[in-house]
Amino acid sequence: MRSVLRSKIHKATVTEANLEYIGSITIDQDLIDKASFWPGEKVLVVSNTTGARLETYVIGGEKNSGIICMNGASARLIKTGEEVIIMGFEITDRPITPKNILVDKHNMFVKYL
Repeated sequence: MRSVLRSKIHKATVTEANLEYIGSITIDQDLIDKASFWPGEKVLVVSNTTGARLETYVIGGEKNSGIICMNGASARLIKTGEEVIIMGFEITDRPITPKNILVDKHNMFVKYL
């Protein structure tokens, strides 16, 4: 069995960082659907801006809002305005084709990669 990339949101921009929230990353529900993430799913978030990396879980945000919000302690590592990649993985014994999406500066879907 191997852990392989299953889905990715590429080049998203963090719109908020809420230190007071209990934890997680809030993602526009439209992007969650297009990337095939699940609410509560563990994801790896990597900042293209600073190189910071962290694991957290997905919370659905308002559809078509463009929201990408770092919540809780993750807001100390990745801040508003940073460009991030959000990745989900699957443990499998076979190769899979990941569902990767590209978004624009407003976190609106551009295309499947």
